[in-house]
Amino acid sequence: MPFVVPDETSVATLTGPTRGRLVRRIAEDMAKKDGVIEIEGTIVEALPNAMFRVELTNGHKVLAHISGKMRQHYIRILPEDRVVVELSPYDLTRGRIVFRYR
Repeated sequence: MPFVVPDETSVATLTGPTRGRLVRRIAEDMAKKDGVIEIEGTIVEALPNAMFRVELTNGHKVLAHISGKMRQHYIRILPEDRVVVELSPYDLTRGRIVFRYR
């Protein structure tokens, strides 16, 4: 159940422990990705601008980009790497690479 902020209150006006609890609840709600499909695949081709063609375990090929956390931690992805891809239910031909197996 999402946390609802009273109308007169904003996060910027809160102080102390109330603000901390509210910020944590908002962060938890944002971390949950509703409707995302996670599936494993193999990198087939590296494309420009950190895009990759990924062949999924079910045989479909999708276009995927590297997630922000993977860029932030300089995780390199090469062809033939096994990865986990998040697909949006709205466009099953594009995705985000969120994990690379060692």
